[in-house]
Amino acid sequence: MIDSSAAEHAPPMSSKEYRRQLKVLDAELVALQEWVRSTGAKVCIVFEGRDTAGKGGVIRAITERVSPRVFRVVALPAPTEREKSQMYFQRYVPHLPAAGEVVIFDRSWYNRAGVERVMGFCTEDQARKFLELIPAVERVIVESGVILLKYWLEVSEEQQTLRLQSRIEDPRKIWKLSPLDLKSYSRWYDYSRARDEMFRFTDSGLAPWFVALNDDKKRGRLNIISHLLSQIPYTPLERPDITLPKRQDPGGYRAPALPLHWIPTPY
Repeated sequence: MIDSSAAEHAPPMSSKEYRRQLKVLDAELVALQEWVRSTGAKVCIVFEGRDTAGKGGVIRAITERVSPRVFRVVALPAPTEREKSQMYFQRYVPHLPAAGEVVIFDRSWYNRAGVERVMGFCTEDQARKFLELIPAVERVIVESGVILLKYWLEVSEEQQTLRLQSRIEDPRKIWKLSPLDLKSYSRWYDYSRARDEMFRFTDSGLAPWFVALNDDKKRGRLNIISHLLSQIPYTPLERPDITLPKRQDPGGYRAPALPLHWIPTPY
């Protein structure tokens, strides 16, 4: 059982300090990117957690300064009727990384162990079979050469309440609030039990779960990125010396008098 109240709480980090620390980690993420691209490495990162735990913010922090051609985010919608008739894991397979890719799952196949199970979108038998089978599936993924990292983001009851209330009151965040969020909010301990059983079945030496308390979003993002970097055996490539070439002469070019539609500049 995770007791988030027992975690040590550092004082809030200032935005200035957060950006300073993130800048250092951004450079390392770019170094990781270039290593992945040059070596053909395959990296798969799974983010799971309670509603409002901050998965989206962590993913944005990771991908802010890297190439979307290397770092690819996968956030699948609800399955179609056809996908519901397939083998459960089937719709995730096409999104697994190829050589030179880092794939980040914003929620993943573990939907079955969490929201689907708690909210009744699958049967108990289906959830139990998933938990029994998925370690073997992940073994195949890892043994195929994929570096698989699984993160669970935990948030306290108090923080979840504050964040959901903020979504209700802030017009910029209302799109984040779904009827399912409200139903899930009332079932805190059902989710706790489902999470605990998921850990018991699927936390393995090949694919362990890494847990991060994310009540402080700034510190949480930095801690997760730092840990992620420590789990991948990348070596920064030597940076080549680059000099900008000389621009060509105008060669008689003159800007034409075209009636261009310049946008207003109120800022």
